[in-house]
Amino acid sequence: MPRSALYNREDALQKAVNLFWQRGFYATSLKDIERALDMRPGSLYAAFGNKQGLFNAAIDTYAGATQTEIKDFIEREGQVIVGLMAYLRWLLIDTPHEGPAACMVVKTLLESTDNSDVLHQKAVLILQQLEAYFAEVLHLAKAQGELVETVDCERLARLLQTQIMGARAFAHSNQDPQQIGSLLDDIEMIFAPYQTANHSPH
Repeated sequence: MPRSALYNREDALQKAVNLFWQRGFYATSLKDIERALDMRPGSLYAAFGNKQGLFNAAIDTYAGATQTEIKDFIEREGQVIVGLMAYLRWLLIDTPHEGPAACMVVKTLLESTDNSDVLHQKAVLILQQLEAYFAEVLHLAKAQGELVETVDCERLARLLQTQIMGARAFAHSNQDPQQIGSLLDDIEMIFAPYQTANHSPH
């Protein structure tokens, strides 16, 4: 029974991710949530506390899935930079977008312009966590000899994250695979000055 409950929670959170990602926090009503998750108000409150609690759990799920996907691509490719670029091509070109291609976290950040809003604060925290994760994988690239010792991984991670955010916004408005592919080629070139001779683009 506990294992079944776990899977039900995971399923509910994925449905919540899709709902909030598509509609946004403020435009999503409790009735929308009840229908999408097929849960009654009492069950929702017992599981997540309130709408904000559900949203927090959903966006944490989204961020965790993003990190897992990147990790899987890096392990599959055997190299960090190659894996990162393979992930981005999969995300923006290979994956059919039934929903929004733009980043859920960025959409949440733009939804609330008040810095004191808990929604805004949560989005900022998630972006900081994702940036820290990018720095972590870039440190791995340095340790594996893909990047030169002098590279500032935190600074490069910040640049990489802003490039990815922009690319996802572009893909949200322009679904031409050739143009997206050219943009990704340009993003890959930000690594060129920091790559070692054995790993520089040919």
